[in-house]
Amino acid sequence: MPPPAEEGDVSAPEAPASNTDDVAVREPTARARETVVLIVLSITAVLTAWCGFQSAKWSGEMSIAFSQASSARIEAARLAGVANAARQADLTIWGVYLQARAQGDTALASYVEQRLTDHFQEAYRAWLAEKQPADGPFTMKEYVPPGTAEAAAADERADSRFADALRFNKYGDNYTILTVLFAMVLFFAATSTKLGGSHAQWILLGVGTMFLVTGTVILAAFPIII
Repeated sequence: MPPPAEEGDVSAPEAPASNTDDVAVREPTARARETVVLIVLSITAVLTAWCGFQSAKWSGEMSIAFSQASSARIEAARLAGVANAARQADLTIWGVYLQARAQGDTALASYVEQRLTDHFQEAYRAWLAEKQPADGPFTMKEYVPPGTAEAAAADERADSRFADALRFNKYGDNYTILTVLFAMVLFFAATSTKLGGSHAQWILLGVGTMFLVTGTVILAAFPIII
């Protein structure tokens, strides 16, 4: 007869079965966590690339707007110079006219009066219609030297494009800041696969997912440019 089995011989085969059961329980959980990590990392990578693209596009628009604002400002200065030159010419002619009138030289006064510039003629007629106020025709609203309106329009265009450039810069900065938030998502998701036990890993993954959802909501509110 074979000898009776000892207690150690009976319990030895049963230990591996218990370990196998623990692994079988943990394996689906680990696989589920790895799947979630893969999804989070994939989505975050795409959103990070999109943020980088948008930041670059808005930076380009900012540069264009600043350039256009600078060009408009230069154009406004040039047109303002044209208007000032016309005003100086009118002032010179007007001085001759006043001197002729003061000396009673009606022929010279009539000669100068007929050769006033077109834009000054309009202000001069309005000045005469107002019974010749002492401050002269240069203060009349009808006096608009050439280049004045154009210079004002160019200045307004420059201010508008400058404001656009500042807004575009803010958009680009917002996208750049958002990439930092997505970098935190990558950090927590990657860390959740290595550190701590299963419970701690799920907590880290949950934190990363929370940052991902928050960043996605914020991103949906940002303006886009293609």
